Formats: sequence, C-alpha cells, structure tokens
Amino acid sequence: MCIRDRYKAVITDYVWPNLDIETKILNDNDIEVVDCNTKNDEELKKELIDADAILFCFRDINADILSVAENCKVASRYGIGVDNIDISKCTDQGIVVTNIPDYCLEEVSDHAIAMILSLNRRISDHSNMVKDGGWHDLNLDIPVQRLSNSVLGIVGFGRIGKTIAKRVSGLGVKCVAYDPLLQSGSSIEGVSIVEFKDLLEKSDFITVHVPLNDKTYHLFSEKEFEQMKNNAILVNCARGGLIDETAASKALSDNKIGGIGLDVIEDTSSSPNSPLFGNKNVIITPHTAFFSKASNEELQRRTAEEIVRVLGNNRPENFINPEVIGKTKANLD
Repeated sequence: MCIRDRYKAVITDYVWPNLDIETKILNDNDIEVVDCNTKNDEELKKELIDADAILFCFRDINADILSVAENCKVASRYGIGVDNIDISKCTDQGIVVTNIPDYCLEEVSDHAIAMILSLNRRISDHSNMVKDGGWHDLNLDIPVQRLSNSVLGIVGFGRIGKTIAKRVSGLGVKCVAYDPLLQSGSSIEGVSIVEFKDLLEKSDFITVHVPLNDKTYHLFSEKEFEQMKNNAILVNCARGGLIDETAASKALSDNKIGGIGLDVIEDTSSSPNSPLFGNKNVIITPHTAFFSKASNEELQRRTAEEIVRVLGNNRPENFINPEVIGKTKANLD
C-alpha cells in the first residue's frame, strides 16, 4: 500500500522499548514519524499543528490538544479502550478514530484467570507470610473454593469474556454472564446469560470486562458488594472507574467479599494510591494484563497499519466514529 504524498504522524506516548515496528511501516509508506513520548502538552501541541495522524496509548487526547490538530485525518489508539480521547471533538474536526480491540484476548484472559486462581489459593498472602518467617502460622480456616464446585460470573460477554469462558471450561468451572446487550435467559456458547443481580448472588468469582462510561462508573459499589457472596473474589482488568475502591476496601475489611484483583485503579496520577493498598488478599498489577511480546508487536504493527489505511483513503478495520463520514479530511472508500 503506497501513499503518494509525505505525511506526518505524531506518536504521543508508548510504554515499550522502541518504535522500530511502526516506524518501518510508516516510513515505508512515506509517513514521517515524530516521537513525543517525553514531550509535555505544549510541546506536543506544536508538533500536532501540521500533523496528519496521531498514534496514542495512555495519554489524554482532550479537546484542547485536538484543537490545534487542524490538519489531522486519523487518530489510532494503541489498545482497546478509547475513553482517553475526545471522540466528539474528533468527529467535529473530521478525524477518524480507530482502535485495536482484539490484539490481547489471550493475554487479558490469562491475566484475569491467574488473578482468580492466585486469590482463591491465597498464594500472595501465603508467600508473604512465609517470607516474614511465618511458615508455621498457617490458618486453614479460610474459604478456598474447589474450582469444579464454583461459578464464575463474567460481566461483559464480548471477545475477552468468551475467551475466558472457553479457557476455564477445562478447569470444571461453571460460567454465567451478564451483558446489557444480551437477552437474559438465553445461552451463548454454553454460558447462561443472567441478570446482573443474579450474577452477583450466584458467583464465587466475578471478572469484569466492560467499557467505562456514565452507566458503568462504579458499577461495583456498596450495594453490589452487599449482594455478593461473602467469600466472592472480584477481578477487574478493564477500567479503574468500574469499581468504587473505597467501598471495596470496606467490604473486604468487613468480610463482605473474599478478595480483589485489579490490573487498573481509579487513580491514574504519576504516584497512584488506592484504599485497597492496605487490604489483605488483594493483588494489584500496573495495567499489564495486555502484555506479551507477541501481543505488543501485534499492537504496534496494527496501529500503524490503520494509519496507513486511512491516509491512503481507505476505511480502517476498526472504525470508532463512522459518523465522521462526510466530514473527514480523508476521502474514504
């Protein structure tokens, strides 16, 4: 795929060692690459004035930043969620927004399952106990579930939710799922679709895979923890705002739930904090569920390829804002 004119692509941020993969793809299509990973917002805005494309990961691409990108035709997200870009502003400015929704299905699924297994077996707490000299301090009066007798509730039964269900079936775990887009009472791939309240009441383990928006903010708070089994384990590898961490910390302290695993937290500052840092049977990882060498290389490649498609006047594989058609600066086929 060759592009006639030379374009400029700005990469706002990334967390991998280098940009070799996307740089080769873009340069081979006569697209200049500008690395803004270490630049502040004002420096970034200067580079965006004449940019044709934006590749972004975790950086907040807000209306103020977008306002200077008058020439921009496409913004491609390194990842799944697009809650860190102002999609409405992009649409108004004729910017096509894309993402890569399926590059890390195996990795996120494995991460969520690993958290469930580790929390259920109390592996982290027991390891810390032994390291602190407590080999003989083992207390067996703890609620460890036999997997073949347990129920896993999957909140959000999309690509990741279905991958998890397939993976745990070999462990003998029964799965139920809640998804507002699916009819309660139906069955998909052997998984019963239930109401949210029923999932809370039935599940020994719950894993969350829904986007963060006004309807899902603090989807799990005091009311939901009251409805869950008092030994239930909750895992969130989606977005931090889905769980009210103050309520979760209290629920753990009051023995209303059994454990929590988080790959994301509400505080996204440079020095994040959480009420859950002080609780036992909590595992928190720094948003690494997506990662493997294979998934990261795929992410870099496919994000760059979306830029090439749109600048070449072709529709992206994953179109977040198709309503931009008719406004876009790219003449999409």
